[in-house]
Amino acid sequence: MGRLDSKVAVITGGGNGLGRATAVRFADEGAKVVVADLLEGPRSETVEIITAAGGQATHIGVDVTNRIDNAAMAAHAVESYGMIDIVVTAAGITHSEYVSGDKGVEAKWAIERAENADKLHQDVIDLELDAFQKVMSVNVEGTLLSIQACLPAMVDSGGSIITIASIAAKHPDAGPLPYVTSKAAVWMLTKKLARMLASVKIRVNAIGPGFIDTHMTSIIEMLPEDRLEQFYAGIPMGRKGIPDEIANTALFLASDEASYFTGEILHPDGGYFTE
Repeated sequence: MGRLDSKVAVITGGGNGLGRATAVRFADEGAKVVVADLLEGPRSETVEIITAAGGQATHIGVDVTNRIDNAAMAAHAVESYGMIDIVVTAAGITHSEYVSGDKGVEAKWAIERAENADKLHQDVIDLELDAFQKVMSVNVEGTLLSIQACLPAMVDSGGSIITIASIAAKHPDAGPLPYVTSKAAVWMLTKKLARMLASVKIRVNAIGPGFIDTHMTSIIEMLPEDRLEQFYAGIPMGRKGIPDEIANTALFLASDEASYFTGEILHPDGGYFTE
């Protein structure tokens, strides 16, 4: 306990899944947390969980693709707690229609993808540029804008930035085309920023999770039984990860224990991707 005492952490996508688990874990370790999320209900629930356990947290709405929202998020953190030490960019989408927790949308999207399962070239032909750009905007531009907004508050004192990439950053079969492309871009962005910010003592690292049990992967359970068995057979540990396992990885990267880590990516993925 206390590995993040006196630290202030801003977490985008903090209303659910990996972001919520990370916010709660950081608060348990003494951090003051700003939970930033597009959805008011989930982000306020995260704060309630933290404060009920004796932690400190506040929340603010943010569309990570909006520069003004990101600026307001950073200002809120400084006004609330005086500084920013840690940024975790957990906000993200898998496809252009994604809404966290909306299983109806996911089911519809899964059915549409299944129809082209044996003719993947059709997915390329049918892909709308707007749909591709929306995923890139949230996952890549959103990551950059959130970091840009928080950076001025970190330059004088240093800190840790943690991006959420994916095994899809390196494995082309770990998601649809827009998603894997966006996550590869997040990983390159992480590496470049690590080199650019090292001189001001800001470490920048990525987490590349495998298949974690969140809203985002609930679609997997909709697979036919034979395909579901095949899916789990492709993970050496035979199971999805849980959000706390990603939160623990983020805690390490945020803490002084990772003081010589920058420009790296860690893959908690049950052995799905090895290199």
